[in-house]
Amino acid sequence: MSVDKTSYKDKKVMSIGIISELTGLSERKIRYYEERKLIFPERTGRGTRKYSFSDVEILMEIANQIEDGVQTFEIKKEMTKRQQREERNKMIRGQINAQFNIRN
Repeated sequence: MSVDKTSYKDKKVMSIGIISELTGLSERKIRYYEERKLIFPERTGRGTRKYSFSDVEILMEIANQIEDGVQTFEIKKEMTKRQQREERNKMIRGQINAQFNIRN
């Protein structure tokens, strides 16, 4: 029996309607943020979008920045930078762990 180690926050289980209710954003805005590559829902076999609690947090962050006058391209740029930093930090931690034979 395999155990799914995905955090509950990252499991894509909610529909766009629920996400709209949770965030107060219209479904149209949520789809727009997807088009702008700011959010990445999974799709079911029938094409239904599925979101996670992590996606809710991201959408709320986007909405707050938009409200503050930040443009979507600026948000995307900052998200890309943040992701690159996280990936670099993860790689460095892996190298350190390997160097000192540390197991997680």
